[in-house]
Amino acid sequence: MSTLEMIHITLFFFYLLSYTSHATSTNDFCVANFMFPKTPSGYPCKSETNVTSNDFASSSLNVLNTAFVKDIPGLNGLGISAAKIDININGSVPMHIHPDASELIIVSQGQITAGFMTPTNLYEKNLKADDVFVFPTGLLHFIVNTGSRNAIVYAVYGSENPSIQLLFDLLFKNNLPTPIIEKTTLLDAAQIKKLKAQLGGSG
Repeated sequence: MSTLEMIHITLFFFYLLSYTSHATSTNDFCVANFMFPKTPSGYPCKSETNVTSNDFASSSLNVLNTAFVKDIPGLNGLGISAAKIDININGSVPMHIHPDASELIIVSQGQITAGFMTPTNLYEKNLKADDVFVFPTGLLHFIVNTGSRNAIVYAVYGSENPSIQLLFDLLFKNNLPTPIIEKTTLLDAAQIKKLKAQLGGSG
C-alpha cells in the first residue's frame, strides 16, 4: 500500500471516529436487525448472540459502492456511513441534496470541481488528490471531473443511511405536469418534454 493510500485511509477513519463520540447508548452497539421494519430511531437491535464480525465490515468499495447501514448493519445508530465514487473523464455527480446528512469528500485520484449553493452564494473549489471538501446538510451540491484522468472520491456522511434527492429526477422523472414546470422554471415545453423522455417521466 502506498503512502498516499495510507493518508487517505487515516483521514477517512479519523473522520469516522469523530462522529462516533456523539452516538451515545446504553449498549456498545446496536447491529441492525433487518427482520423488523425501520423505526424513527433506526432499526431494532439484533441479539448480541447473533452478532458477528461480518456485521461491522465490507470487503469492497467499487464504482459508486456504498457503506451504508444496509451494507454494514453495525453502523445502525452510529450516524456515519461512506461511499466510493468513480467519475470518468468529463463525468459528474449530478446536482442533488442529502436532506438528512452532511457530507465530507476526500479526493483520492484525479482532479474535480466540487461546489454547493445557498440562495445567495456559490461555494466552489477545484480539488486534487488529498484535498478535502465539505457539503453542509440539505444544500444542493455537485461534483464534476475536470481533470484528464478518471477521478476517485471517497465520501463520508453524517448519517448511517443518508437519503438523496437528485434535482433532475425531482423535476423530470415523475408525473409533474409540463405546464407546471414551464411556469416555475425558465425552460420551455419542448426542453421539458425532451428531458422527461430521457429520464422516463410523464405529464
